[in-house]
Amino acid sequence: MASRRIMLTAVLATSLASLTALAAGPESAARNAQQGPASFLVSGRGWGHGVGLSQWGAYGYARQGMTFDRILAHYYQGTTLGPAPLSRVRVLLAPGQARVTVNSDTAFRVRDSLGETFELTAGPHQFGPGFRFRVNGRPQQRKLTGPLTFLPGTTPLKLDRPYRGQFVASASNGQVRIVNHVGLEAYLFGVVPGEMPFYWVPEALKAQAVAARTYALAVRKSGSDFDLYPDVRSQVYRGISGERASTTAAVQETAGQVVLYRGRIATTYFFSTSGGRTATVSDVWPGSGRIPYLVSVDDPYDSLSPHHAWGPFSVQSRRLARALQVPGRLLDVRLSVGPSGRVRTVTSTGTGGQKTVSGADVRQALGLRSTWFRISLLALTAPSAPTTFNTPLLLTGVARGLAAVTLEFRPRGGSWRASGSARAAQDGTVSISIRPRETGDYRLISRSARSEAVRVAVAPYVRFYALPDSTTLRGYARPELPNAAVAIQRLEGAIWTNVAQTTVDANGDFQAQVALTPGDYRARVSPGRGFVPGVTPVLKVGPA
Repeated sequence: MASRRIMLTAVLATSLASLTALAAGPESAARNAQQGPASFLVSGRGWGHGVGLSQWGAYGYARQGMTFDRILAHYYQGTTLGPAPLSRVRVLLAPGQARVTVNSDTAFRVRDSLGETFELTAGPHQFGPGFRFRVNGRPQQRKLTGPLTFLPGTTPLKLDRPYRGQFVASASNGQVRIVNHVGLEAYLFGVVPGEMPFYWVPEALKAQAVAARTYALAVRKSGSDFDLYPDVRSQVYRGISGERASTTAAVQETAGQVVLYRGRIATTYFFSTSGGRTATVSDVWPGSGRIPYLVSVDDPYDSLSPHHAWGPFSVQSRRLARALQVPGRLLDVRLSVGPSGRVRTVTSTGTGGQKTVSGADVRQALGLRSTWFRISLLALTAPSAPTTFNTPLLLTGVARGLAAVTLEFRPRGGSWRASGSARAAQDGTVSISIRPRETGDYRLISRSARSEAVRVAVAPYVRFYALPDSTTLRGYARPELPNAAVAIQRLEGAIWTNVAQTTVDANGDFQAQVALTPGDYRARVSPGRGFVPGVTPVLKVGPA
């Protein structure tokens, strides 16, 4: 028996030495890992498409003493000022209604398509495509031949609000449309204060007036009975009720002036806020081709805008996945960015594959202020198997677009507390070493972002002592887990079978009587109390 006991002890010592690199786990020492659910932060710059004149930037330049012509020359490179080729425009006010009401506070007139003019009393006149009116003070209605032109009296004509100029009414498909025929300058009286705050400095308002005048002529519809829409499809036009003295003065002081490039009307796009640099038109609208005067320029005084920089704010993974049209659960997001900082495309990776969409589509889907945005990713990778008590464990994750992160830990039934910190590598990866002493949740935080929590299960550290004899197995568990159940197991084929039972004592030790025969043995400790079962390395018992 003495020779066998010595042999067994030697086998045990060899087994322990060869297995010390394996962490004790409940059933497996594998350490495959999988990224946990990602959290996403969105931040960005500017408001609007970014092409042409930045209104906040123009305001900043004007505050620095720059005149309107120099402001325009900065945002529309290589352009000059010249005379407008037109003096009147046609604005579609009512695209098609079953009945409309034209109103005036004083008597006014209507002229039919035959050239005959009729008097209308002050007040509202409602009509449909049949064009029936009470005219010339007579009580009975008269059918007029359209299209009709309404001529103001001593006060402006009204539709939903008062407008300068005349109204032209036409009928088609059982509906009436109203087009406002108005002088170009009078049209701008109702446009400029709708596009730029009327209380801004005069040179900024003048720059806006010229840009708006030029844009109106550049985007006029051809082959139609109207030139412009009264909204953002052309420009916001609010009629007389939108006019302000300061913007009217800006229009009058720049009357007839437009932006020209090589003698032709320039398309003078404008927008709210650049974020510090405007965009080249082809970066924003790839199909537009090269337009020499719509190139990216620095915009240093745009920083006055409250929208110069915005965010970060969290976006739920599911919402972002829908916006990106990615199949399955969203795992990662990569951006393709143009020279001016705007996002061209977003490529997302989901559990079901990849999808690429345009930056403009993402902006619309998420309701972002511009395509100058960034999506930061924060995710923590959880080990797929339990770790061992007080043994170093390297937690890894991703913090792309976030320089510094903090690791937080929450024990079972407890609250979150800091557990480490790290800086992201250039590729966005982070690594933080921990020594878990209990099962709990971990998460990464950075600014207002928090990754989804991942569970790290902890098993007790369980080992055998040297064998005192061939019928006794002794071992210990850390931490001390009094009364924890211990199963001594022998490998039978591919199944671990219990051959003895015992418990851990108050010192963390255990002992069991086992008739050891050649084969593989281990001890499995099942403590509960938040721990998962832990096992010793395999003890190989050879023949005597």
